Amino acid sequence: MGLRPIPYRDLAVLLRACLSNSEDQKTLLLIGQLRAVRRRGYLTPGELEAVCRWKSPRAILHIRANSPRRIRSATQRALATRSERQRLEALRSLQGVSVPMASAILTLLDPRRYGVIDIRVWQLLYRLGTVTQNPNGVGFTFNNWYRFLTVIRHFSRVLKVGARDIERTLFAVHREYQKGRLYRVARISPSAPC
Repeated sequence: MGLRPIPYRDLAVLLRACLSNSEDQKTLLLIGQLRAVRRRGYLTPGELEAVCRWKSPRAILHIRANSPRRIRSATQRALATRSERQRLEALRSLQGVSVPMASAILTLLDPRRYGVIDIRVWQLLYRLGTVTQNPNGVGFTFNNWYRFLTVIRHFSRVLKVGARDIERTLFAVHREYQKGRLYRVARISPSAPC
């Protein structure tokens, strides 16, 4: 999936021009429903399925293959550690949880600190020269994810918004300037073209 020419050569300029700090209602509702997870310290199978439906329903059968005990154990380990590497590894130990799915889980639990890594945001970061590896934005590694986190957290501090706001902005800008279709779904323009 390529991108048409975009009028920004610098990520800071793009973010200042296009920043979106408005979350859609369904996502806000899900974030609200998941608030108890952080206090409890683990996800239930139903909560994990809800995240999966939000991020990538294609993985639902794999997600359902995890036992409640396995989900509790993995998500408890992920939420108990301060190590981003251990957090990601714990979540990825679950069937159906790729790096993007793990990032979605963390984003919905803590949108101030996390954003969803996916093909769109990575390709845009690559186009702008912010990242220099994995130009297609597939097969993410821990190092890719950690670099992504570093970038979105830096700009969230600079612009005084959540990391999710930075990621959501990148997603919308990619969607506005993409060539063709991604995953064979119709292109939908963001509400305020940038």
